[in-house]
Amino acid sequence: MTKFTLADLEKRVHERAQASASESYTRALIDKGISHCAKKLGEEAFETAMAAVQEDKPRLVSEAADLLYHLLVVLEARGVKFAEVEAELDKRTAQSGHAEKASRKS
Repeated sequence: MTKFTLADLEKRVHERAQASASESYTRALIDKGISHCAKKLGEEAFETAMAAVQEDKPRLVSEAADLLYHLLVVLEARGVKFAEVEAELDKRTAQSGHAEKASRKS
């Protein structure tokens, strides 16, 4: 198994966001704006869901990797650190998933 982590990917996304758009796909995405980044995230989410239902495991793994990358690009574009997401997840472990979901404001 690889030692590569989401923290490693977040660091890479941040580094590539500092490069020029001609050298970095990440920078090119961010330069197109948050709406474009969010659209790409949605496309990847859909492709991941479809792979989960219709395709084989390698395709699902590939699409999940794309989804995580595009999520981290959106977070980078909005100035959100993955640690903030982890902290939110940590808060949610204090109760059951059903209770946590019921406690959210609509």
